[in-house]
Amino acid sequence: MRTILLVSVGVFLAAAAAAQPVAAPRVSTDDSWTYQDTTESRAGWRQTRMDATVVRVGPSSIVLANKPAGSTMPPTEQLVGPDWSRVRSIDGHETVVNRPLAFPLSVGKSWDLDYTDNQPSNRQHSSEHYRSTYKATGWEDVTVPAGTFHAIKIEAEGTWTTVIAPANSAVAGTRTDARGSTTVVQTGRATATTATGRTYKAFWYVPAVKRWVKSDEEYYDSNGVRNDRFLEELAAYKVAN
Repeated sequence: MRTILLVSVGVFLAAAAAAQPVAAPRVSTDDSWTYQDTTESRAGWRQTRMDATVVRVGPSSIVLANKPAGSTMPPTEQLVGPDWSRVRSIDGHETVVNRPLAFPLSVGKSWDLDYTDNQPSNRQHSSEHYRSTYKATGWEDVTVPAGTFHAIKIEAEGTWTTVIAPANSAVAGTRTDARGSTTVVQTGRATATTATGRTYKAFWYVPAVKRWVKSDEEYYDSNGVRNDRFLEELAAYKVAN
Protein backbone atom coordinates (compact mmCIF):
# COMPACT_ATOMS: atom_id res chain seq x y z
CA MET A 1 0.00 0.00 0.00
CA ARG A 2 2.86 2.34 0.89
CA THR A 3 4.54 1.57 -2.44
CA ILE A 4 1.38 2.39 -4.36
CA LEU A 5 1.03 5.64 -2.43
CA LEU A 6 4.63 6.67 -3.16
CA VAL A 7 4.20 5.92 -6.86
CA SER A 8 0.96 7.94 -6.96
CA VAL A 9 2.65 10.89 -5.23
CA GLY A 10 5.57 10.70 -7.67
CA VAL A 11 3.25 10.71 -10.67
CA PHE A 12 1.33 13.66 -9.21
CA LEU A 13 4.51 15.67 -8.58
CA ALA A 14 5.81 14.95 -12.09
CA ALA A 15 2.50 16.06 -13.61
CA ALA A 16 2.48 19.20 -11.48
CA ALA A 17 6.03 20.07 -12.53
CA ALA A 18 5.16 19.60 -16.20
CA ALA A 19 2.17 21.88 -15.80
CA GLN A 20 4.31 24.78 -14.52
CA PRO A 21 5.03 27.51 -17.08
CA VAL A 22 8.59 27.47 -18.44
CA ALA A 23 10.28 30.84 -17.99
CA ALA A 24 12.80 32.37 -20.38
CA PRO A 25 16.33 31.03 -19.82
CA ARG A 26 19.00 33.00 -17.97
CA VAL A 27 21.59 32.93 -20.72
CA SER A 28 25.20 33.66 -19.78
CA THR A 29 28.29 34.63 -21.70
CA ASP A 30 30.21 31.53 -22.91
CA ASP A 31 27.14 29.27 -22.83
CA SER A 32 27.71 27.06 -25.85
CA TRP A 33 26.02 24.37 -27.91
CA THR A 34 27.21 22.08 -30.70
CA TYR A 35 24.58 20.86 -33.15
CA GLN A 36 24.64 18.17 -35.78
CA ASP A 37 22.88 19.69 -38.79
CA THR A 38 21.39 17.54 -41.55
CA THR A 39 20.09 19.09 -44.76
CA GLU A 40 17.94 17.05 -47.14
CA SER A 41 16.83 18.41 -50.51
CA ARG A 42 16.18 17.24 -54.04
CA ALA A 43 19.78 18.13 -54.78
CA GLY A 44 21.14 15.75 -52.16
CA TRP A 45 22.01 15.20 -48.51
CA ARG A 46 24.58 16.98 -46.34
CA GLN A 47 25.58 16.78 -42.67
CA THR A 48 27.74 19.23 -40.71
CA ARG A 49 28.41 20.23 -37.09
CA MET A 50 28.03 23.81 -35.93
CA ASP A 51 29.14 25.57 -32.74
CA ALA A 52 27.06 28.39 -31.23
CA THR A 53 28.56 30.41 -28.35
CA VAL A 54 27.06 33.35 -26.47
CA VAL A 55 29.27 36.41 -26.86
CA ARG A 56 27.14 39.03 -25.14
CA VAL A 57 23.76 39.22 -23.39
CA GLY A 58 21.84 42.49 -23.47
CA PRO A 59 18.42 43.56 -22.18
CA SER A 60 16.72 42.85 -25.51
CA SER A 61 19.15 40.73 -27.52
CA ILE A 62 21.79 38.01 -27.46
CA VAL A 63 24.90 37.94 -29.63
CA LEU A 64 25.75 34.44 -30.85
CA ALA A 65 29.03 33.42 -32.50
CA ASN A 66 28.43 30.65 -35.05
CA LYS A 67 31.04 28.60 -36.87
CA PRO A 68 31.63 25.04 -38.11
CA ALA A 69 32.81 22.79 -35.29
CA GLY A 70 36.60 22.57 -35.19
CA SER A 71 37.09 25.46 -37.64
CA THR A 72 39.92 27.93 -37.06
CA MET A 73 38.15 30.62 -39.10
CA PRO A 74 36.58 33.59 -37.29
CA PRO A 75 32.92 32.96 -36.36
CA THR A 76 29.92 34.78 -37.75
CA GLU A 77 28.21 36.85 -35.06
CA GLN A 78 24.43 37.04 -35.09
CA LEU A 79 21.85 39.01 -33.09
CA VAL A 80 18.92 37.00 -31.74
CA GLY A 81 16.13 37.82 -29.33
CA PRO A 82 16.04 36.70 -25.67
CA ASP A 83 13.49 34.08 -26.83
CA TRP A 84 15.91 32.94 -29.59
CA SER A 85 13.81 34.70 -32.23
CA ARG A 86 15.44 36.08 -35.39
CA VAL A 87 14.76 39.55 -36.78
CA ARG A 88 15.40 41.00 -40.25
CA SER A 89 15.02 44.48 -41.63
CA ILE A 90 12.23 44.37 -44.23
CA ASP A 91 11.23 47.60 -45.99
CA GLY A 92 13.10 49.52 -43.30
CA HIS A 93 11.30 47.84 -40.38
CA GLU A 94 12.62 45.22 -37.98
CA THR A 95 10.49 42.13 -38.58
CA VAL A 96 10.48 38.84 -36.68
CA VAL A 97 11.04 36.08 -39.24
CA ASN A 98 11.48 33.13 -36.87
CA ARG A 99 10.02 32.68 -33.37
CA PRO A 100 10.08 29.03 -32.30
CA LEU A 101 9.62 29.88 -28.61
CA ALA A 102 7.28 32.28 -26.77
CA PHE A 103 8.03 32.48 -23.04
CA PRO A 104 6.61 31.63 -20.64
CA LEU A 105 5.94 28.30 -22.32
CA SER A 106 3.07 26.09 -21.22
CA VAL A 107 1.27 23.16 -22.80
CA GLY A 108 -1.52 24.42 -25.05
CA LYS A 109 -0.06 27.90 -25.61
CA SER A 110 -0.07 29.05 -29.24
CA TRP A 111 1.20 32.05 -31.20
CA ASP A 112 1.30 33.19 -34.83
CA LEU A 113 4.04 34.41 -37.13
CA ASP A 114 3.02 36.28 -40.29
CA TYR A 115 5.24 38.42 -42.50
CA THR A 116 5.85 39.43 -46.12
CA ASP A 117 9.29 40.05 -47.61
CA ASN A 118 9.17 42.35 -50.64
CA GLN A 119 12.92 42.12 -51.17
CA PRO A 120 13.75 38.42 -50.72
CA SER A 121 17.28 37.12 -51.08
CA ASN A 122 16.15 34.97 -54.03
CA ARG A 123 16.29 37.47 -56.92
CA GLN A 124 13.88 35.38 -58.98
CA HIS A 125 11.15 36.19 -56.42
CA SER A 126 9.51 39.60 -56.21
CA SER A 127 7.91 38.78 -52.82
CA GLU A 128 7.59 35.98 -50.28
CA HIS A 129 4.88 35.56 -47.66
CA TYR A 130 5.07 33.19 -44.70
CA ARG A 131 2.43 32.37 -42.10
CA SER A 132 2.76 29.82 -39.28
CA THR A 133 0.84 28.92 -36.13
CA TYR A 134 2.96 27.52 -33.30
CA LYS A 135 1.65 25.46 -30.39
CA ALA A 136 3.26 23.82 -27.36
CA THR A 137 1.79 20.33 -27.62
CA GLY A 138 3.22 18.56 -24.55
CA TRP A 139 6.22 17.03 -22.82
CA GLU A 140 8.06 14.01 -24.18
CA ASP A 141 11.44 12.26 -24.11
CA VAL A 142 13.68 12.84 -27.11
CA THR A 143 17.04 11.22 -27.90
CA VAL A 144 19.78 13.10 -29.75
CA PRO A 145 23.58 12.58 -29.98
CA ALA A 146 24.03 14.48 -26.66
CA GLY A 147 21.71 12.08 -24.81
CA THR A 148 18.05 11.67 -23.86
CA PHE A 149 16.14 14.69 -22.56
CA HIS A 150 12.64 15.45 -21.26
CA ALA A 151 11.50 18.31 -23.48
CA ILE A 152 8.46 20.44 -24.15
CA LYS A 153 7.55 20.03 -27.82
CA ILE A 154 6.45 22.94 -30.02
CA GLU A 155 4.92 22.27 -33.42
CA ALA A 156 4.09 24.73 -36.19
CA GLU A 157 2.11 24.31 -39.39
CA GLY A 158 2.02 27.04 -41.98
CA THR A 159 1.95 28.18 -45.58
CA TRP A 160 4.27 30.02 -47.93
CA THR A 161 3.41 32.04 -51.02
CA THR A 162 5.96 33.31 -53.53
CA VAL A 163 5.46 35.70 -56.44
CA ILE A 164 7.98 34.79 -59.13
CA ALA A 165 9.17 37.90 -60.90
CA PRO A 166 8.51 38.21 -64.66
CA ALA A 167 11.58 37.61 -66.79
CA ASN A 168 12.67 38.97 -70.16
CA SER A 169 13.50 36.53 -72.92
CA ALA A 170 15.21 36.98 -76.26
CA VAL A 171 15.47 34.69 -79.29
CA ALA A 172 17.90 35.52 -82.08
CA GLY A 173 18.00 34.11 -85.61
CA THR A 174 20.04 34.77 -88.74
CA ARG A 175 18.58 34.95 -92.25
CA THR A 176 20.91 34.79 -95.26
CA ASP A 177 20.08 35.64 -98.86
CA ALA A 178 21.86 37.03 -101.95
CA ARG A 179 22.16 40.48 -100.39
CA GLY A 180 23.83 39.23 -97.18
CA SER A 181 22.86 38.14 -93.69
CA THR A 182 20.30 39.67 -91.37
CA THR A 183 19.99 38.95 -87.67
CA VAL A 184 16.48 39.06 -86.23
CA VAL A 185 15.96 39.32 -82.45
CA GLN A 186 12.57 38.70 -80.87
CA THR A 187 12.07 39.76 -77.25
CA GLY A 188 9.29 38.91 -74.85
CA ARG A 189 8.36 39.37 -71.20
CA ALA A 190 6.70 36.65 -69.17
CA THR A 191 4.02 37.53 -66.63
CA ALA A 192 4.50 37.11 -62.90
CA THR A 193 3.37 33.77 -61.46
CA THR A 194 2.47 32.70 -57.93
CA ALA A 195 3.65 29.53 -56.20
CA THR A 196 2.36 28.22 -52.88
CA GLY A 197 3.15 25.44 -50.47
CA ARG A 198 3.14 24.36 -46.85
CA THR A 199 5.60 24.20 -43.97
CA TYR A 200 6.00 22.07 -40.85
CA LYS A 201 8.31 22.79 -37.92
CA ALA A 202 8.95 21.12 -34.57
CA PHE A 203 11.20 22.12 -31.66
CA TRP A 204 12.05 20.19 -28.49
CA TYR A 205 13.01 22.71 -25.78
CA VAL A 206 14.80 21.68 -22.57
CA PRO A 207 14.95 24.34 -19.81
CA ALA A 208 18.22 23.02 -18.34
CA VAL A 209 19.90 23.25 -21.76
CA LYS A 210 18.47 26.77 -22.37
CA ARG A 211 17.77 25.96 -26.03
CA TRP A 212 16.10 23.29 -28.08
CA VAL A 213 17.88 19.94 -28.27
CA LYS A 214 16.25 19.13 -31.59
CA SER A 215 14.51 21.00 -34.40
CA ASP A 216 12.90 19.79 -37.61
CA GLU A 217 11.89 22.23 -40.38
CA GLU A 218 10.22 20.97 -43.57
CA TYR A 219 9.06 22.79 -46.71
CA TYR A 220 6.53 21.35 -49.18
CA ASP A 221 5.55 22.47 -52.69
CA SER A 222 2.03 22.98 -54.08
CA ASN A 223 1.75 19.23 -54.79
CA GLY A 224 2.54 18.31 -51.19
CA VAL A 225 6.01 17.04 -52.10
CA ARG A 226 8.77 17.89 -49.65
CA ASN A 227 11.47 20.07 -51.21
CA ASP A 228 13.72 20.66 -48.20
CA ARG A 229 14.25 19.42 -44.67
CA PHE A 230 16.57 20.95 -42.07
CA LEU A 231 17.24 18.78 -39.00
CA GLU A 232 19.24 20.07 -36.01
CA GLU A 233 20.24 17.78 -33.12
CA LEU A 234 22.26 18.67 -30.04
CA ALA A 235 25.66 16.94 -29.93
CA ALA A 236 27.22 18.69 -26.89
CA TYR A 237 26.61 21.71 -24.68
CA LYS A 238 28.08 23.68 -21.76
CA VAL A 239 25.91 26.14 -19.86
CA ALA A 240 26.21 27.98 -16.57
CA ASN A 241 23.70 27.09 -13.84
